Amino acid sequence: MNFQHIKALKELISSQKTIAIIPHKNPDGDAIGSTLALWHYLQNKGHKATVVAPNDSPKFLKWMPGAEKILNFEKDNSASKTCLEEAEVIFTLDFNHLGRVGQMTEYLEKSTAVFVMVDHHQQPADYARIMYSDVNMSSTCEMVYELISYLDDLDAITPEMANCIYTGIMTDTGSFKFKATTSNTHRVVADLMDKGAENTAIHHRIYDTNSPSRLHLLGCALNNMVILQEYRTAYITLSQEELDRFNYQKGDTEGFVNYGLTLEGICFAVIFIENKEEGILKISFRSVGDFSVNDFARAHFQGGGHTNAAGGKSDMNITDTINYFTSLLPTYKKELTA
Repeated sequence: MNFQHIKALKELISSQKTIAIIPHKNPDGDAIGSTLALWHYLQNKGHKATVVAPNDSPKFLKWMPGAEKILNFEKDNSASKTCLEEAEVIFTLDFNHLGRVGQMTEYLEKSTAVFVMVDHHQQPADYARIMYSDVNMSSTCEMVYELISYLDDLDAITPEMANCIYTGIMTDTGSFKFKATTSNTHRVVADLMDKGAENTAIHHRIYDTNSPSRLHLLGCALNNMVILQEYRTAYITLSQEELDRFNYQKGDTEGFVNYGLTLEGICFAVIFIENKEEGILKISFRSVGDFSVNDFARAHFQGGGHTNAAGGKSDMNITDTINYFTSLLPTYKKELTA
C-alpha cells in the first residue's frame, strides 16, 4: 500500500463516518473474516459501520464474532439499500470488480461514497479512490492485518478481530498449505494467536463439523470425478438433481474441487455445479505449479481470481459445458504437461 493511500485513509477515518463494508457474492471465510474484522475495528473507533453482504454465507461461518449483525441484501433488502445510500465511505473487501456483488452492483455504481478497495485478486478495476491491492498476499484477511499495521494500530486488534482474521487466512491458504502462504503469513498468524485467536477451535468449526448429507454429497461428487490423465486434469460435475437429492446447503461443496489435486500426476482440477435458480453452471478451478487458472477462467468462462485458484461460470448446460471445456484442453496440453 503506497504512502499516499495510507495518508488518505488515515485522514478519511480520522473523524466519525457512516461506513458500509461489502464482501463479494457467495462470501467465503476470507470475505466474511475480513469484513467482520474491519467492522469490529471501525466500530471500536467510533464509526457507524455495517457489513452488507450480497447474499447469505455458509452455516459454518455463522459462529464468527459479529456475524449476526451482517445485513443480507437479499433478505434485508430495505435496510441494506438504506445503508448503501447513507454511506459516506464504502469498503469493498476480497473482490476488485463491482460486478462481483450481484444485484448490489447498481447501488454501488450510483453511490457518491468514497470507495476503499482491499483485495488480493488479479487485474483490479479502478473504481476505488483508495486502493490496497496485492496479488502476492495469501488472503484479504492478511491484508486487513497489514492495513491496521499501516495505520499504526496493531494493538487495537481484539480477540474477536483475531478470530475473524485467522479464519480468513486459514481458509484461503487451505490451512497454510497453498503457495501464497509466506513466512510473513505465519508471523501474522502467530501474532493473532497471541492476541486471542483460538486456532484449534476455529479449525474444528470450519472443517470438522459435517452433516451426513454433506458427506453423502461428497461421495456423489467423487463418484462423478473424471480423470483425463493425458492432460493431467480431473473434473467433477454436480447436477441440480444431485444437489437436491443430498439436501444441499450453502457451503456444502466448499473444498470439493481440491480432491482432484490430491491425485498423483494431476495439476488441474475443476468442479462444475449446476444452479438452476440462476440458470448457470458455477465453476471452480484449481491448479498446482505454473498453470494459470486465472487466465483460463478469464479467457473462457467469464471469471478470474488467482494463478492457482479461480472461479467462473457457464450459461450452457452441463453436457455442452463439459464438451466445450474438454475441447479447450488440447490447446493447453503443453502448459499442463510441462
